[in-house]
Amino acid sequence: MKTKIPVQLGQKYEIKITGMGQSGEGVGRYENFTVFVPYALPGETVEAKITLVKKNYATGEIVSIIEKASDRIKPICSVYDDCGACQLQHYSYDAQLHAKQQKVIDMMEHIAIKKDIIIHPTMPSVNEWHYRNKMQFPIGRTKKDGIIVGCYAHSSHNIINTEMCHIQKHTNNVIANAVREMATKFKLSVYDEKTHYGLLRHVVGRTNRDETQAMVVLVTAQPKIPRVREIVNFLRSKIPNLTSIVQNINTGRNNIIMGKECKILWGSSHITDRLGSLKFKISALSFFQVNTEQAEKLYECALKYANLTGKETVIDGYCGTGTISLFLAQKAKKVYGMEIVPEAIRDAIANARDNNIKNAEFLTGDAAKLMPQLYRKGLRPDVIVTDPPRAGCAPEVLKTFAAMQPKRIVYVSCNPASLARDIAILDELGYKALEIQPVDMFPQTGHVETVVLLNKK
Repeated sequence: MKTKIPVQLGQKYEIKITGMGQSGEGVGRYENFTVFVPYALPGETVEAKITLVKKNYATGEIVSIIEKASDRIKPICSVYDDCGACQLQHYSYDAQLHAKQQKVIDMMEHIAIKKDIIIHPTMPSVNEWHYRNKMQFPIGRTKKDGIIVGCYAHSSHNIINTEMCHIQKHTNNVIANAVREMATKFKLSVYDEKTHYGLLRHVVGRTNRDETQAMVVLVTAQPKIPRVREIVNFLRSKIPNLTSIVQNINTGRNNIIMGKECKILWGSSHITDRLGSLKFKISALSFFQVNTEQAEKLYECALKYANLTGKETVIDGYCGTGTISLFLAQKAKKVYGMEIVPEAIRDAIANARDNNIKNAEFLTGDAAKLMPQLYRKGLRPDVIVTDPPRAGCAPEVLKTFAAMQPKRIVYVSCNPASLARDIAILDELGYKALEIQPVDMFPQTGHVETVVLLNKK
């Protein structure tokens, strides 16, 4: 028998908010039917107008707040109500940390069906504001404002012109404003997603932790930039500590920000940053944690859970450019890093060489295929560390982890839901999750990272 949905599109309902969703939205129920309400906070009662109805849930927008949470604060950003970059500026920082811990607890109880895991309070970010070392802003044009540069609005590709993003490092805001001025001054065309005509698609800014170096990446839909020498000189005059200007060419008719081809228009091919005592070269296409200071805290936690004495062999199942692998190599006997993206492995090898680390070996390929080959050759890892994409680990990868019988697995995750699913699978495979450390890598947003220690039963 078909269950009747108790809410209707366009109608208003009083909803008690009891939790927080994956993207920081409030979660409540109306007649036992789930309703997601952006900008509503746990503990609040709101009147919400229903904007979307699905089989198992609905989405609404706040009409009025009937009962306000004590932790609700005034956002500092002037475009916060329209912009989609942050979701929690209206929530006090202490409350954000608590909500992120609760999100992990909820996922463990409802998906992993585990209530006996120690889940620590969320580790606060070193910086609540101006922590992002990387900026990716689309470039557009409107009749009213001309060239605009900024974040996308919620759930759309409408660009919100942004002169001061409070989660970006100061240098990245300088870059965004300089590129807006540059595009206007030199009358550059802007890429149109519908007609696929135009030159400028995005600007990417990168800087290091102390903002002594900066990189500008102009993402273009065409290979040639007119008046390129004048443009280079203009950007150099506007951006302090500019180290590199790069053109990235993306001719694809898609929503992917960057293409595979880069041209150095001026300066170096990279900037340099550090994590702990390690130095890393960061090119236009390199992956590097966007909150540098907090990444150190995350990796220190992973290192603590790995409990290395200098005698262990470690496998890093999704090593990327080798950041975690090289952290581990400082304490391990040998580290094997695996990654399916060849460019990332090239960066990892270069990073190991630049840091004079000789006990880390990097292999290109799928961990699910490489690890059995190494096992057949006699490799017996003491510890496996994994930091997979948001989707988590494929089941065959988890089975491969268990088949190699390490003493410990350290799982770093950016998605509590996929983490909870994988913890349940690993439990069946003989690995028990003992403790979880949530880490706030992205203040003012709904995202939370976690580091998990699993021991062989």
